[in-house]
Amino acid sequence: MSVALIVSGALAIGGALGVILARAPVHSVIALIVNFLGLAGVYLSLQAEFLAVAQVIVYAGAVMILFLFVIALLTVKREPMERLTARTAGRLPLNLLAAFAMAFLVVLAIVRSDPGGSVAVPSNFGTVRAMGETLLVTHVFPFEIAALVLLVAVVGVVVLVGRRPEKGRE
Repeated sequence: MSVALIVSGALAIGGALGVILARAPVHSVIALIVNFLGLAGVYLSLQAEFLAVAQVIVYAGAVMILFLFVIALLTVKREPMERLTARTAGRLPLNLLAAFAMAFLVVLAIVRSDPGGSVAVPSNFGTVRAMGETLLVTHVFPFEIAALVLLVAVVGVVVLVGRRPEKGRE
């Protein structure tokens, strides 16, 4: 493994931890930007340049700006952390069991993997042409369904935002 892949992966994991550990929503968004930039670095180290650029432009750029605007427009109050009560303490053993089960599955997957055997990657893997062929030839039906779902979401937003207030309820 290259140093760039390890550093980018660590950056992505650190950003993800920052998202869940930050108390302020703006700090979570900034940590998510760090996570997305780390993922872009992972894509670059795997020679998927188009995915890296799309990750930075779409997610680290546009989506995070949208998140920041939403947080700025909402009045979010900082709530104190929930104390460990009898109700939450009852869930602690189950949560610990789930965490250990996930850790066990990750270790099992790593142990059972074949580190020496690598799959041959086609020369056009990750290129714009290969991705376009995959989306528009091989998987055209799911691609069209996703486009239809996005269209329905946009129409729903327009309908919700475009409603006129009733008279007397302004």
